[in-house]
Amino acid sequence: MTETLTDRDIAFFRENGYLLPGRRLLSEERLVRLEQIFNEHLADKGDKLSDELDTPHYRDARLLDYLLSDEVLDWIEPLVGPDIALWSSHFISKDPFTGRATPWHEDSAFWEGRFDSYDSIVTIWLALEEGSFKENGCMRVIPGSHLGGGFSEGYEPTDITEQTFHAGLTGVDEDKAVYFELERGEFSMHDGRIVHGAKPNTSEIRRTGYTMRYFPSSVKMQDVPQNEGWRIWLARGRDLAGNDYANVPAST
Repeated sequence: MTETLTDRDIAFFRENGYLLPGRRLLSEERLVRLEQIFNEHLADKGDKLSDELDTPHYRDARLLDYLLSDEVLDWIEPLVGPDIALWSSHFISKDPFTGRATPWHEDSAFWEGRFDSYDSIVTIWLALEEGSFKENGCMRVIPGSHLGGGFSEGYEPTDITEQTFHAGLTGVDEDKAVYFELERGEFSMHDGRIVHGAKPNTSEIRRTGYTMRYFPSSVKMQDVPQNEGWRIWLARGRDLAGNDYANVPAST
């Protein structure tokens, strides 16, 4: 068995919508290999920006060895349950001095209509390379903001040349923000409904992370245009909602 969350960790996550376990997610050998895979994707990104490497596991099955591994899923299961689906993954790299800010937002606001439930979608954010700190634009969250149920309002357009999203939340009390400063190999966890964002990278150190996002297999992925072409995997346990999985036939 790998490490997992304590009852205290779970209670903290439920109340605050995030957790900083203060642990390394992977062995050094596995971490080095993941960093190598990231750098291959970065070198092959074409005209994409370095913070736009979304769903790389669609193109690279080596990443499924991480995304579907016990060393990751054992941290997810206490929050999601024993029946787990893989929703997405994303390499996010903010270049030195030029890495764009991420405006205040909640992920669920961009997913409205795609699921029939949003209260147990959990993301792991793994720090690669030299880590993630205030100076290079680490993630920051507003504790407890997930308790509003998601779908927050008050978005206004942003300048996409300076921000990673086309819109951001206004009126956020930044004095309440908790900064996710992570050493290389450490990780954070957050609820899909929590308000979060990041400042730009103003340092000489590249900020690189790999996000891994999961939901209970009891949640139904809806038949809507936004989900067309989207691929999900049954990561652990049983399919409870009749979803179609990339690794499990629909009739299973």
